[in-house]
Amino acid sequence: MLRLWGYSRRYLSRYLLGGVCLVLTASLAMSIPYFLKLAVEAIESGRPFTDIASFAALIAGIAVVQAIVRTLSRALIFNVGRDVECDLRNDLFAHLERLPVAYYQHQHTGDLMSRLINDVTAIRMLLGVGFLNLLNTPIYYAYGLTIMLALHAPLTIAALLPFPILLYVVKRVSRRMMEQTLRVQEELSNLSSAVQENVAGIHVVRAYQAEDVAVRRFARSNDALTDESLSLARVRGQLGPIMRTASGLGTLVVLCFGGTEVVRGKMSVGDLVAFIGYLNLLAWPTMAMGWMLSVVQRGRAAMLRLEQIFSVEPAITDAADADATPAARIEGAIEYQNVCFSYANGDTRSLVIDDVSFRLEPGQKLAIVGRTGAGKTSLVNLLPRMFDVTAGQILIDGRDVRSLPLRQLRSAIGFVPQDPFLFSTRIEDNVAFAIDDAGNGYAERDRRVREAAAAAGIATEIEGFPRGYETVIGERGVTLSGGQKQRLTLARALAASPRILVLDDALSSVDTRTERGILGALRAELQGKSSIFIAHRLSTVMDADLIVVLDEGRIVERGDHASLLRRDGYYAQLFREQQLEESLETS
Repeated sequence: MLRLWGYSRRYLSRYLLGGVCLVLTASLAMSIPYFLKLAVEAIESGRPFTDIASFAALIAGIAVVQAIVRTLSRALIFNVGRDVECDLRNDLFAHLERLPVAYYQHQHTGDLMSRLINDVTAIRMLLGVGFLNLLNTPIYYAYGLTIMLALHAPLTIAALLPFPILLYVVKRVSRRMMEQTLRVQEELSNLSSAVQENVAGIHVVRAYQAEDVAVRRFARSNDALTDESLSLARVRGQLGPIMRTASGLGTLVVLCFGGTEVVRGKMSVGDLVAFIGYLNLLAWPTMAMGWMLSVVQRGRAAMLRLEQIFSVEPAITDAADADATPAARIEGAIEYQNVCFSYANGDTRSLVIDDVSFRLEPGQKLAIVGRTGAGKTSLVNLLPRMFDVTAGQILIDGRDVRSLPLRQLRSAIGFVPQDPFLFSTRIEDNVAFAIDDAGNGYAERDRRVREAAAAAGIATEIEGFPRGYETVIGERGVTLSGGQKQRLTLARALAASPRILVLDDALSSVDTRTERGILGALRAELQGKSSIFIAHRLSTVMDADLIVVLDEGRIVERGDHASLLRRDGYYAQLFREQQLEESLETS
């Protein structure tokens, strides 16, 4: 909860002003029973109607001023809760953006969404409504009990007799509420994950006619959430009756004991009316205590879940002595020196990349080939530091990539992943995603987008859409074909004008003829740039300056296309097989 104090401290002045308004509200509220007492005594003594009317007008005026100040206090404190909610959600999202790719391999998107939305909302309730009642209740009790003790100490003590039992019960119920709230929020996360996964994979669900299976799984998750929510409601529902019972018992004691005191002449009717008024003023804070505890426990549970995310330290960060050389000076010389890499897998660690070394000069083209699972994607993921090497080092222009600021490193690399990802927005915005608009007018941005689309071989198709570059594509580009999605992601990388371009089997979904056209257009784009191609189709890499063949994470062959054919090894065998397949397709 210390983190919340850091956020709340930013708005301490508004909290203090809100607290002052609460004290003023309580002061005005506590004055009303006193003037009501004077009015009753005026009636008893037979004073003129004008005196009684003046008391009535005074009480009405106090009530109006109290309502205004009360509204102001709530506006100040509630809005602090909303501001903290906004700050916390921004910081949480920014923290998620800094976490490594490996973190998301073990997390459900729906669970993270639930924490970012539902749990942060619970924090807002805690710091808004919860804080107000947490402050308001002791103020009312301090005022009320002081005045009630002054009016009639024995009657006050008698009215408070049920409260020790009340506090004991509340303490026990509060602990159960905290535990149950955590379970509810976990089930809510599970439900969110189920919805997200099924919506994202709706094509798979329908392709396998698994709609009924998906509905049953969702129903089980929904039932689990309902059961836990009902259990929480039962626990929370116990507090209201307990609070009302305590308040009712207090009122009953006052009526019986206080009435007797009035009959005996030890207490005036005006004092009894005022006493009951003060007791009624304490009734709402007493009953609200149970609801307030529910808000507090929910907020505590939410903060525990958020801390689980905040406690994760970004594994890939800028080194303390990171070289701040401007990104424009990166020329694109790439060198892998005895690189080893492994993914953590429980207590065991197995090498995915094993002692890989090669060098690529600026402007050269490197091709990486090998069977599925050989480690090709893992090898190129190390270049922009999606993961860090386990041993060895990767150099760009003679500098270890770990010594370069991440922003500089990644802005110099255009990465086209094997699985294309597009945002549910306009085509133009997808292609221009990595373009820094600062200092560039719209005309320059538009020019780069259209040139990149042409180089990627997708411009003609985009212009054929009803709204052209303004066309909004569905989630993950669902309205596009696989080849169109791959070419749009390629255009996105080209539009950023990187010094190094990495294509991870980025043309696998296009036909051979389209591929040749794209590669022809890319030659002009790649002039002076270093490029790395991962490909299963060897026609893509025949003109590469260096071809490395990976098998089980190790380089088993290297050279250019001609030298590898002369060696008559794995590469030559794969090339002959693909030639035979192409000849059979054309015959």
